[in-house]
Amino acid sequence: MLTNNQNGLKWVDEMVALCHPDQVVWIDGSEAQLNELRAQATETKEMIPLNVTGVKYFKSMAILRFDQFDNVDQVIPYKGKDLLVTRENAVPLEEGEYFIADILGSTVITDKGEEFGALADVIQTGANDVFVVKTSEEKEVLLPVIDECELDIDLENKIVKVHIMKGLLD
Repeated sequence: MLTNNQNGLKWVDEMVALCHPDQVVWIDGSEAQLNELRAQATETKEMIPLNVTGVKYFKSMAILRFDQFDNVDQVIPYKGKDLLVTRENAVPLEEGEYFIADILGSTVITDKGEEFGALADVIQTGANDVFVVKTSEEKEVLLPVIDECELDIDLENKIVKVHIMKGLLD
């Protein structure tokens, strides 16, 4: 195990209970270990490496072309599947932007300095994202990610500061 973060460990336990994986692999983030996991997943066909050869944008979507596929019919079996992108190939983040994966498990505190819970998930809706916060009482609270509620995100210390608007907990 590579962390002592209690919120992170609790989140992993919840994901294991929810997803029932065959194994949980703790990685140190080294390139060698990542390459080993990629090779295993490729060998078992759980993952296929793809090379992007073209990108077109349509409305809010990116349409990708891969050199492994000659026509759209070959891609259809993968519709709805996850497309994983390495950090070095991800879109560069602007100031104040973050990857959702980087804030999951963060401690959520209120603007009054009180610990409110742990960030369990982020739901992406059409209008705005919604934080799913698991409280110490094991309740899930939904907080809209809007300027009035999301006050600060401290990625380094994994702390999300929020304002609980009147009526949100009723």
